Amino acid sequence: MQQTATGDVGDVAHYMQTLGREARAASAELRRLDSGRKNAALEAIAAHLDAARETLESANREDLARGRANGLDDALIDRLALNPARIDAMIAGVRQVATLPDPVGEIEGLRYQPSGIQVGQMRVPLGVIGIIYESRPNVTVEAATLCLKSGNACILRGGSEAASSNAAIAACIRAGLVTAGVVETAVQIVATTDRAAVGTLITMPDFVDVIVPRGGKSLIGRVANEATVPVIKHLDGVCHVYIDAAADPEKAIAIADNAKTQRYSPCNTMETLLIHRDAVAAVLPRLATIYRDKGVELRGCAVTQAWLDDALEASEADWSAEYLAPILAVRIVDDFDQAVAHINRYGSQHTDAIVTESVTLARRFLAEVDSSSVLINASTRFADGFEYGLGAEIGISTNKLHARGPVGLEGLTTRKYVVFGDGHVRR
Repeated sequence: MQQTATGDVGDVAHYMQTLGREARAASAELRRLDSGRKNAALEAIAAHLDAARETLESANREDLARGRANGLDDALIDRLALNPARIDAMIAGVRQVATLPDPVGEIEGLRYQPSGIQVGQMRVPLGVIGIIYESRPNVTVEAATLCLKSGNACILRGGSEAASSNAAIAACIRAGLVTAGVVETAVQIVATTDRAAVGTLITMPDFVDVIVPRGGKSLIGRVANEATVPVIKHLDGVCHVYIDAAADPEKAIAIADNAKTQRYSPCNTMETLLIHRDAVAAVLPRLATIYRDKGVELRGCAVTQAWLDDALEASEADWSAEYLAPILAVRIVDDFDQAVAHINRYGSQHTDAIVTESVTLARRFLAEVDSSSVLINASTRFADGFEYGLGAEIGISTNKLHARGPVGLEGLTTRKYVVFGDGHVRR
């Protein structure tokens, strides 16, 4: 069902329930698909995206013009943009998912029991996944392809700011499904921009098995508070790099530069830099020059300000801020323990990195920092499904149950027990 929903909330609720019923029916058909059929559909989607480059860029220009006219900030405009390189990345992501092993049907831990039966666990799809997202039109492709490969039907609700781009991408996805002979309702795009659609989608447990929100705090907070369907989410991306006293200065400078300036808008961009007091002289002046040349505003503790005349005073709120902009909080710490305590207090359990040549401290950092991704001597910008070899990710989760970190194919499946017998009966 792809017609536009109009009218009052009651009409939207009926429309969403219709999408839900169709998605539930499609999920039953998807369970019957083997990997070959799924991969054929993915390759067809990639081909249709490749053939529609001009259409995609034209549609995106409409969204960008509308966004600028409506006063969208630079971070949102950056997320919204679809340039040739990002279209290339979308297509590559689809094709990478096609090459990934299909987790569905894998049986793990099969063991004989004293009774003679064999018991194991088999990976199966979650069923129907609802994805609610803002700005980034590439999420439409990422979500659709990951759900398809993992055997899940999906209902996608993009933001109004990307309406033209999402519609153009959706047409390519539908064409690919039709080409491959896969049920078209396996991927459904919510056609209405009415906010009531979100409220209905997140409260349809009969039709939807899990919700994945991707967007700003207000969206994710609303979904987390109001949903009656389980939610896979992260609320903030307050990511840290800690430069230890035992760090290699060249590695530290390269990592701290990349983690902040490679792109400002992603949720895995560093927002706070922590430096051991014994490493300050070797790295802070050089980093300050790099940040200054790139237009990054520094907000620092008293020690940072003593080193840098142009650093602004950091407030308490800066330590937990997700700027998504060329602004960086900098704090000088006395030791490793103070750095870890800072991260665990102010961080968002998203992504944090240490730069050190000490194997002992690196292992302690892995064990003691309570985040979904923890890195040693690498930029936080690697915390991404594509870079982790998962293919295009459906999101990043800071949950502690079911899925944590970048959510790829395995995160979109669950397990059920399977038992093999040969006429066995319980005595």
